[in-house]
Amino acid sequence: MASKAVRIKFNTKDRPEFIKDLRKRVDAYFKDNKISKFATVGMKVKTVFMISLYYVPFILILTGVAYNGAFVLAMWAVMGLGMSGIGLTIMHDANHGAYSKKPRVNNLLGYTMNLLGAYHITWKIQHNVLHHTFTNVHQTDEDISNEVMRFSPNEKRKSGYRLQMIYSIFLYGLLSLHRLISKDFEQLSRYSKLNLLSGQGLTFKRALLYSILIKIGYYGLMLVLPMLILPMAWWVTLVGFLLMHYVSGIILALVFQAAHITDETEFFKVDESGTMENSFAVHQMKTTTNFGTKSKMLTWFVGGLNHQVEHHLFPSICHVHYSAISKIVEQTAKDHDVVYNNEPTFFTALRSHFKFMNKLGMSKYDSEFG
Repeated sequence: MASKAVRIKFNTKDRPEFIKDLRKRVDAYFKDNKISKFATVGMKVKTVFMISLYYVPFILILTGVAYNGAFVLAMWAVMGLGMSGIGLTIMHDANHGAYSKKPRVNNLLGYTMNLLGAYHITWKIQHNVLHHTFTNVHQTDEDISNEVMRFSPNEKRKSGYRLQMIYSIFLYGLLSLHRLISKDFEQLSRYSKLNLLSGQGLTFKRALLYSILIKIGYYGLMLVLPMLILPMAWWVTLVGFLLMHYVSGIILALVFQAAHITDETEFFKVDESGTMENSFAVHQMKTTTNFGTKSKMLTWFVGGLNHQVEHHLFPSICHVHYSAISKIVEQTAKDHDVVYNNEPTFFTALRSHFKFMNKLGMSKYDSEFG
């Protein structure tokens, strides 16, 4: 839960020269090369592609071009790829203010989250405020708080977790469905009590109304409309809808889990005074890992989030620049004796993640966590 967020303070005396030097080098890179930190033409082309990947298959379904059950389900699966693409690239950059120097453009593209049936405000609080600020911090980073799985050695282990390495695969696919059905509402209630909605300029009632309207519109367009007009059994549409969310959910979950929940990343608790061991920048380096950064295709599709280290240090820089500045970050970390986690491939990162999940679930590994 996020109840401790306001009391946490990072150690400003811990290697402050690291982030100062890093910012200077990164700023020099953009200045010397006369490059904007925001979206490029390539990023704008990707924006059109990802939105098309989501909506074109849907149009093919509604117009009857996708005319049989198998073809229809294939189109729903492709829409799942489009959903994850929008979430990982367009929405993510925009809601970090990294897509454009114009706030109106970022706000507009940030609303693409709502096109997926989710409420962008609850996502921004969970991700931008809690996760990015307090990465892998016990009882504050909601990304590692879960009632059915153990993501951190600081969470109490339950006997049922011993099989989590296996059942997590299934549950990860439910990620976007969980947000669609209940998570937005759960978070609105919690964030209202923690006074986090006011930081977004919203009251609980107004935020709740917006969320309800978004979901009514989404269900009506994506689920009810196809059921009413398509000349096939209603359950084909329902199966396709669930398939779309499952494809999207498992992609989104694996990308983010591979970046923070691994054998290489560290997990923290705050002391009684709320003071963290490290400075903010060093903390991000210890709790985050890159993966598969040499794969241009992976980097393109996941919105540069395989360069998670660079993203956590510079979330307001568009992801299309992460590959270039990663060389600067790695060298600066080396110069200041700061850890730089980097798994060679997405596969090795996932192997590390599930190996760690197994350790967290099995009592015989408890001694490794102190």
